[in-house]
This record gives sequence, structure tokens and C-alpha cells, in this order.
Amino acid sequence: MTDLYRIFENTRGVATDSRRVREGSLFFALRGENFDGNRFAAEALAAGAAYAVVDDPGVARGDKYILVENTLTTLQHLATYHRRVLAIPVLAITGTNGKTTTKELVTRVLSGRYRVAATEGNLNNHIGVPLTILSVNRGTEFAVVEMGASARGEIGMLCSIAQPDFGIITNIGRAHLEGFGSEEGVRQAKGELYDYLASHNGLAFYRKDDPVLEEMVGERPRMLAKGYTSDNAEGLRSNLYGSYNISNIAAAAAIGEYFGVVKKKIAEAVENYSPDNRRSQVLKTAKNTLIMDCYNANPSSMKAAIESLSSMSDSLTKAAVLGDMLELGKYSQDEHMAVLSTLAAEHIREVYLVGSNFISAADGTGIKVFRDAEALRRHFENFPLKGYTVLVKGSRGMALEKAVENL
Repeated sequence: MTDLYRIFENTRGVATDSRRVREGSLFFALRGENFDGNRFAAEALAAGAAYAVVDDPGVARGDKYILVENTLTTLQHLATYHRRVLAIPVLAITGTNGKTTTKELVTRVLSGRYRVAATEGNLNNHIGVPLTILSVNRGTEFAVVEMGASARGEIGMLCSIAQPDFGIITNIGRAHLEGFGSEEGVRQAKGELYDYLASHNGLAFYRKDDPVLEEMVGERPRMLAKGYTSDNAEGLRSNLYGSYNISNIAAAAAIGEYFGVVKKKIAEAVENYSPDNRRSQVLKTAKNTLIMDCYNANPSSMKAAIESLSSMSDSLTKAAVLGDMLELGKYSQDEHMAVLSTLAAEHIREVYLVGSNFISAADGTGIKVFRDAEALRRHFENFPLKGYTVLVKGSRGMALEKAVENL
């Protein structure tokens, strides 16, 4: 690994897509279910990569190829080696909802005092986390790493790569139940971050007003912990939609305070953050106000979004465009039915449901249902909305942004 690290230090970053190779970069030929990066190693070199790391002996023809046993494992080990060399504080963020929003807020708050590197976009899995670590340069003083998971064991593995000193679990809810098996499975999986911190003298930030998180912290008496509440967000203005974002703001404020960011800088960072990633993003068009919260969806976040929309003052101009929640396995039917129960209890004038799961759940209710986003888009062409506040919420695979192009 030492020899490969020396090569890495003299290249211009890591690439895993031959179409996005930069001059002088280090290309890793990763494999997947439907692709084999080894087939594109020569293309990456031709595009300017300094070296190509491959695990197929058949393509390693020349001194620009570095043959390893497994490219993914090598990428992960290289990231861990780099993390140790950096020797800077690393904060890991996971949870059912709010990971990315919290990551963005925390990064901006900490940037009020430190040079901060953070996960870009949604690179939070077994490939994204090592890429995040390897993107951190020597001038960085703090790293913020988002960690996602859809099965038990994944957070623990990501912690072994990033080796966080600090961590936060935003919340525990019902998501990826197909992989986790149950909400208890979610709790155990996310709790792997606490387990890592407890065994490595790390510190966890946690919501004291969340009984599940408070109990999880109590189960790990060896873990250092710093509690915060929604009071940490008091007086802070933001551009984020939904009362559920108060906890994300409070987390960023608490972390900023712990690391010595002055209150004025914290307030400026929170107020100046405007989401642009379809997470609590408010778009005012010539016709309507769209609340774009359709990067992902699960039962917990869906309920919170509907209740936040309902709590708005004008009940005559609210609409909800809701898409299927994916990866729920055997719980799918019950959870989509639960969304309908939430809708029935709230005050939302127009409701549009998209996807086969909602079509099945809404059978006989009279609610407007559509096969896919394109079908709803065509409906809005003929029956447009105007003057509404429209919540757009669904799993990423539903592509709901296409349904509201004309709103």
C-alpha cells in the first residue's frame, strides 16, 4: 500500500469513471453487477489518466497499469491509509432522514472557522466514502463524511474506512426495511456508528429530546456523548422548509458551538444555506410554490412532510404530489396505506399519487392516481394548478420532478 500511496500522492485525484478522467488522475477499474471497469482502463489512460488500477491480468499490458487482487478493496484500503496520513478530525453523519441536509449545514457552519472538506452530493456508500476521503487534501483541517446504508454491517464497514473521531445519528426511522428487516434492524445498523465511536474513544452528538437516540447512547456507557435539543436552533433563520428541519439546524449549531465557531458565524451559515438538491428546496414559479423534497422518501420523512404542509395556514391552496416509497419489502403495502391515513387526518386540498404501490393502496378511495411521473405530467398539461403550494415527495426512482415541469 505504501508504494501505491506514493503514486496516489503524485497524481491529480482518483477517478472511477473513464468518461470523467482528469489529466494526471489515478483510475480505478471497479466492477459492478452490470459493468466491468477493466474494459475501460485503456480508454481512461488515453483520456489522460496517469495510471490505471485493474484486477484483470488480461488488460494489464504496460507500466501504466497497476494490477491488484481487487480494485474496490484496494480503493478502500488506500482511503484508510490516506485518512491516517491526514490526521485531522473526521465527523461521520448517518441516520434515516436529514443526513445530507445536516451534512450541508454542518459543513457551512464549521467553515466559519476551519478549512472543511465534505461528502459531495450523495457519495455516501462503500465507493463514495473512500472517494470522499481520497478527495481531502493536505490543507484541510476538518472532514465531514456522510454515511448511508441499506443493510446491517455497512455503517461499521464505512467507519473502518473513514475512522471518524466524532459522529451524529440524525434519527432512527422506517427506511430501507427490505434490507434492514425491521425498524429494530435500522436501529442496530445506524447504531454501528455509536459502536465504533465507543470502541475508539470517539464522541457522539445526539438529540436529547429524541428518546430512541437517548436510549441508544445510554446503552453505550463507554461512549463520550454531547447532547443538544431543538433549543440550539432558537433564533436562527433559514431557507429550509418544514419543522422537521429544526433538528438538522440544531445539530449544526451544536456542533459549531462545540468546535468554537462564534454564534454570528453559525447564524450566517444557516441563514445563507439554500438547498438546491431537491431536499426541502422551495421553488417559486410564475404559477405555484413548489416544495421539492423528492430526492428520497421513506415512511418517516413522508409523514413529517405531509404534516408540515398541513400545518401551513391557508388550507385552500395546498397540494401534494406523492410518489411510491421504494425498498420497503414486505412492509410496502402497510406503509403506503399508513400514508393515506396521514393524508386523511390532514388538510390538503389536492392529492396526486404516483406509482403502483400507491395505486394499490388508494384503490376505492377516489384519490387521483397515476402510473408514473409522465402520466401525471400530461394530466397537469390539461388540468394545471395555479396559486398552490405543492409538496413534491417520493423516492428518487420515481423522478417526480418530471411530473411538475409545468407547475
